[in-house]
Amino acid sequence: MMSRLTFCVSSLLLMAGSAAAQDYPNKQISLAVPFAAGGPTDTLARNLGVSLTQQLKQQVVIENVAGAGGTIAANRVAKAKPDGYSLLIHHIGMSTAPALYRMLPFNPLTDYEYIGQVADVPMTVIAKTGLPPDNLTELIAYVKKNKEKLNLGNAGLGAASHLCGLLFMSRIEANITTVPYNGTAPAMTALMGGQIDLMCDQTTNTTQQIKSGRVKVYGVTTAQRVASLSMVPTLAEQGLKGFEISVWHGVYAPKGTPKLVIDKLVSALQASVQDAQFKSRIGELGAQAVSKDKVTPAALASHLKTEIEKWSSIIKKAGVYAD
Repeated sequence: MMSRLTFCVSSLLLMAGSAAAQDYPNKQISLAVPFAAGGPTDTLARNLGVSLTQQLKQQVVIENVAGAGGTIAANRVAKAKPDGYSLLIHHIGMSTAPALYRMLPFNPLTDYEYIGQVADVPMTVIAKTGLPPDNLTELIAYVKKNKEKLNLGNAGLGAASHLCGLLFMSRIEANITTVPYNGTAPAMTALMGGQIDLMCDQTTNTTQQIKSGRVKVYGVTTAQRVASLSMVPTLAEQGLKGFEISVWHGVYAPKGTPKLVIDKLVSALQASVQDAQFKSRIGELGAQAVSKDKVTPAALASHLKTEIEKWSSIIKKAGVYAD
């Protein structure tokens, strides 16, 4: 009797879940951003939110859950109800967290359903306007000669600016003092105010500052020049070979989210990423929407696994950890 009752209850719950999935979405959706408002990932997320709202016919609300290098937001979504109403957009930090944090409360490879990649954002090497060097060659020589006096700002442990800075110092073989801030906005403010000397950050945060002359730029980190900053040479053009990095972004849902819901989200994300207005808006900031074949669960899962392996060795070599 008990077995039959249990079976009936399970069947009813399954039917209710299936009905809810078919009706999805019927209320607003939260898209968690692991960083403060006004930063590069937040800017991308807000542009994406506009397109997703149009595709899903329900409001996609951006929720900034900053702190601990993005792990607070990632953990919150991992533990959220798997119904498709709590989503996460995260950047390259999703792949560096396993190596950076000794006590990571979630597993990027097992605790999520993957939706797809969104966009790639180039990085720029920038400085306060009063720094003497006029080009990358002069900058490298200047840093090596004055490394005890200089500092390099970033948006906090695990932020893209932190990772780019580590790679830059490693590539030019010169370590300088790093100064972490609680987000990209305060780090940029410090750079423009002359409190720090250098920073390596995403074009979504630096393009307007570069164009307005409020910071000095030494190069972009992509193989080709960025259309919105066509006057800025690549690092490779200036002799720093093998230093190519773009900050990729992906969208995630809690593990166990129904496949029907995931399929709807994938379809909406693909349409959003290929939307002409979305591509134009982020293009003005130097970002590039990914091709449609990357906006799939399988593509994001494969890319994340590869990136975790890549960054694990780099971070361990740098000896950077957080408790």
